[in-house]
Amino acid sequence: MTSDENGGSFGARRKRLLFRAQRRGFKEVDLIFGAFAAEELATMPESELDQFEALLIAPDQEVYAWLRGHVPPPAEFDTPVFARLKAVCNRKDPKWNV
Repeated sequence: MTSDENGGSFGARRKRLLFRAQRRGFKEVDLIFGAFAAEELATMPESELDQFEALLIAPDQEVYAWLRGHVPPPAEFDTPVFARLKAVCNRKDPKWNV
């Protein structure tokens, strides 16, 4: 795999994940995922990118219920990445990427 600095596939994956995070189709989830991705994707290791990508595949309504704390996330989604993503919802003054 080539490096991010050379525009390799690792960098392309991050760009693709950022795009998908900002355009899920459910505005509230778009804002939460987009803000998180803009802040964190650049420094996430491959294993965390995998966890984030799994969350992007999950249905919007379910993810939103997990993020708001209405329903606990299934074990496969209850990861450190999800905990940091959920922390975006608890910020007093979040910066939304609109």
